[in-house]
Amino acid sequence: MNTRNTTRRPLENIMKYVFLVIATASIVSVALISLFIFINGLPAIGEIGIFNFLFGQEWFPRHTPPKFGILPMIVSSIYVTIGAIVVGVPLGIGTAIFLSRFAPRGLYRVLKPAVELMAGIPSVVYGFFGMMVLVPFVREIFQVRLGMSTTGFSMLSAIILLGVMILPTIIGLSEAAINVVPKSYYEGAVALGASHEKAIISIVVPAARSGIFAAIILGIGRAIGETMAVIMVAGGQPVMPTSLLAGTRTMTMNIVTEMGYASGLHRESLIATGAVLFIFILLINLAFNIIKRKAKS
Repeated sequence: MNTRNTTRRPLENIMKYVFLVIATASIVSVALISLFIFINGLPAIGEIGIFNFLFGQEWFPRHTPPKFGILPMIVSSIYVTIGAIVVGVPLGIGTAIFLSRFAPRGLYRVLKPAVELMAGIPSVVYGFFGMMVLVPFVREIFQVRLGMSTTGFSMLSAIILLGVMILPTIIGLSEAAINVVPKSYYEGAVALGASHEKAIISIVVPAARSGIFAAIILGIGRAIGETMAVIMVAGGQPVMPTSLLAGTRTMTMNIVTEMGYASGLHRESLIATGAVLFIFILLINLAFNIIKRKAKS
């Protein structure tokens, strides 16, 4: 035993430093990326003017003088993200509850791999599906049948597609959170006379709220950071959103669409848009952490 302990200690020390180096590299990488974004983006905000940049409603890089107002993209990002949450969160949490506590074993063996497969599908495949199926469907329903003006490339298409894309994240993490709730919670509720459904909804799910909140946060991060799929279905018009059926452009779309040919102040303003998106995501995470702490207390 002493010999084994002696041989284990050097290996444990080595692995401790290996993991320390890996963790440090991860932190440094994130710090360098953040530093690059802010160093290259803040001068553009200073030159354009923070008010004109954040609250300007016109984006015309080739105009004389150029106009770099990203308020339409900010509002579009907020609307699309909220819409994806409305679509994806109830479906995701409901599916997680069903898989964890209600699904028959045979059905579970089919649904669980299907959800995991959805998580591995590339964004461009979702986008292609949205462009070939979802966009014509929206156009058929609202333009042909209801007589409303739309091409199908719209905010509504982006919301539905993102709502579907965040499902695997929310389902997987929410199910895991529900599964780790001690069985005594459920058994105690049933012993006191609660039905199976009542015990799960009133006792088990609230006990898993911390993990469910984490799933929602990651789902929001996926929705607000998604680019390729949204580009293929949202239309891409850099204007203030006025309707769910009108085309729209989010901040991520704006960066990817124009970064390939941008230069000078135009390029710096796109990097500044990334900085605003970065701050936006940090604020969302901070808000949910505050909500989670209040829920625990």
